Amino acid sequence: MPDDYSTLYEAVEPYRSLRLPVGDGHELHVDLSGNPDGIPVVFLHGGPGGGTKPAQRKTFDPSAFRIVTFDQRGAGRSSPLAELAGNTTQALIADLERIREHLGIERWLVTGGSWGSCLGLAYGQAHPERCLGFRLHGIFMAERAEIDWWFHGSRTIFPDHWETFANFVPEAERGDLLGAYYRRLTGPDREQQLAAAVALRTFSGKTQTFLPDAEHVAALTEPDAALALARIFTHYCVNGAFFEPGQLLRDVSRIRHLPAEIVQGRYDIVTPMCTAWRLKTAWPEARFTIVTEANHAATPSAPALSLALRDATDRLRDSMLALAA
Repeated sequence: MPDDYSTLYEAVEPYRSLRLPVGDGHELHVDLSGNPDGIPVVFLHGGPGGGTKPAQRKTFDPSAFRIVTFDQRGAGRSSPLAELAGNTTQALIADLERIREHLGIERWLVTGGSWGSCLGLAYGQAHPERCLGFRLHGIFMAERAEIDWWFHGSRTIFPDHWETFANFVPEAERGDLLGAYYRRLTGPDREQQLAAAVALRTFSGKTQTFLPDAEHVAALTEPDAALALARIFTHYCVNGAFFEPGQLLRDVSRIRHLPAEIVQGRYDIVTPMCTAWRLKTAWPEARFTIVTEANHAATPSAPALSLALRDATDRLRDSMLALAA
């Protein structure tokens, strides 16, 4: 596999951007790029609350795909920023349908990573008839064990960074870091909200990459963006992402007939590979790719994950074009 970004596609600029009111006071920012007549594909960003970035379009062939990216409720350029009211998985699924209908798309390829893989599975299981297939990576299904791993178990690999993360709160609260951070992120003190958000995102950034990457950490800790992700992330974690226990794995049968690519970094500390393996076991028809030199996020110094995602998308493109021929 190539060891740089030279074979990724260009992050083409959107040919159209729009604002879409979706209810509950929320308005989404939506970008369209690539080929207006191409295969429709929607990319679901992580977090929840992370927002989209131009680099996320670089794994899609812009000559073949009509690429839809958008900032989910409370995230990125959507408004109001960091808002929790009306912010549930069910609302995000409804937003996807509003976007699809607004754009006149009958069916689209659903892609996403981390929280985006979780939302992609939930959307697909709710609306399988609207999906052409899936490309999912960094698999997360919002189960309690996964959430507990992130807040506590990850210290097995990163005890140094975890200690700093835990020491942000008093010792008496360190047995439940999710609750401790959630209280500060949703409390009335704006300075405390921002400080908690930067502490959480600093820990997240330091544990996401295959190699240490100070630029990656700095990009995640801009205070307003950090607050949006940290507030929304902990809101979803506290509420179990608004799922029934085991829901996503239980309902895989609703989408097993659709083509799928699952891509997973072997050394992913944020969303460990055991979850992706459980999904692959329940969905044996999906193609499963393990990326050895990868953690949770791709960076210029460790691009293997991005390259594997490009290859997965190219395979889906080729199969869909062959079916249409």
